[in-house]
Amino acid sequence: MTRNVTINRLPTGVPGLDAVLGGGLPEFSFNLIVGQPGTGKTTLAHQLMFALATEARPALYFTVLGESPLKMLRYQQQFAFFDAARIDKAVRFVSLAGELGTGDYEKVLGRIMQEVKDHSPGLVFVDSVRSLIGGMGGSQADEFAHRLGMQLSSWQITSFLIGDFPPGGGSTSTLTVADGILALSQSVFRNSMVRKLQVQKMRGQATCPGIHSFRITDAGVEVYPSAVIPADDGSAQPTHTGPNLRRRLAMGVHVGPGALGVVAAIDR
Repeated sequence: MTRNVTINRLPTGVPGLDAVLGGGLPEFSFNLIVGQPGTGKTTLAHQLMFALATEARPALYFTVLGESPLKMLRYQQQFAFFDAARIDKAVRFVSLAGELGTGDYEKVLGRIMQEVKDHSPGLVFVDSVRSLIGGMGGSQADEFAHRLGMQLSSWQITSFLIGDFPPGGGSTSTLTVADGILALSQSVFRNSMVRKLQVQKMRGQATCPGIHSFRITDAGVEVYPSAVIPADDGSAQPTHTGPNLRRRLAMGVHVGPGALGVVAAIDR
């Protein structure tokens, strides 16, 4: 009998995220981190990288941002997870600005492939795909994003493509080939910033459904999984209450999996 292949799960190092993902990130998966500017994509990507990268499993972080890599790193150094001692050892940053400036996107893809061959990383991050394809036409952008996604997914690495995609946006072919999609969003509610994370896709494992809150602190991203109430398995039984409360509830309060009881001073 053929044995099933076991997919290792990598702990993300992000508080609360492993629970939402269903136990961690599948090793050798190709993932998208998507959301509008300012939602925390780059911060999450850096936090994942520093948590996962080791000298035995090094990371390549390709930057094609509008801002300089030095400026980006200056801000990322403010977070507790940032470890400058690991740069050029477990973590290597590669700027694609030169190749992108030529307008020859074959050179961009070729540089990524050459760096991967030269350094044999276990992790690859490309930040951001929107900067890569911003000057392309629609069909050309889709083709390039698809080729990049196919190349990333074909290597024995865990890879991440970061993009400023609106909800439901992005190349359909890239979304299809991706193993996982983490969507970040933010909105203002009563003069407070509300940040949300949703696992829109994660192949091979059961994720925690729904939309989950997260915040960005000095330590980095912290995720707060939404509570999931298990389905009633029929084991719930009425419990006894005082005469006044029983009279009001008629049948008493059911206790069982997922039940939350609030006792008020009405049975005195």
